[in-house]
Amino acid sequence: MRPIARNVAENEGPVTSTLTVEPLTAVDRCDRCGAQAYVRVTLPAGSELLFCAHHGREYAPKLRELDAQILDESERLDDAQPTPAASAGRSD
Repeated sequence: MRPIARNVAENEGPVTSTLTVEPLTAVDRCDRCGAQAYVRVTLPAGSELLFCAHHGREYAPKLRELDAQILDESERLDDAQPTPAASAGRSD
């Protein structure tokens, strides 16, 4: 008697997956210049590129043409800079 081949997928429920993207950290570096990365690009084939804010802006038009997913965290740069009002009262 031959073994019966079975389709494993028909005996399992629907498969759902949620991809979570970790925020970029100070350890993540621009693939172009080595500065801190603030832009994560995922190409349609699944490979990933990291860029600093400068190179992220430079390459964004072409990456959009390629239908890449772009996660831009460069607004964090504004959070890291002290405002003139906040530093006015300091006497360093």
